[in-house]
Amino acid sequence: MGLVREGRAKVRGSCFLVTWDVDSQDQEAVNRMQYFLFGRTFLRNGKEYAYPGFVWSEGVQYVAQSALFVAPERLDEIRRFLEATGIDHEVQAILVP
Repeated sequence: MGLVREGRAKVRGSCFLVTWDVDSQDQEAVNRMQYFLFGRTFLRNGKEYAYPGFVWSEGVQYVAQSALFVAPERLDEIRRFLEATGIDHEVQAILVP
């Protein structure tokens, strides 16, 4: 719930609800989706590398598992990722009060 509460005020007005379905048996697709959404941090040669995920971007609000509110200017980014990885998804225009 922390991620939902933290992103509560990030998207207002016209935006898109993006939902997707990843086959849980396809571990490679699951991992790619998690890295894209939430980012990752790792150590290499004593140096820490951090890659922030899509959900931390301005104009993106995490709603629930497999659902995001996305501002129009960020929609192409997630669509390209989902299409490139072959993840089935739906996009609906909505208005967030």
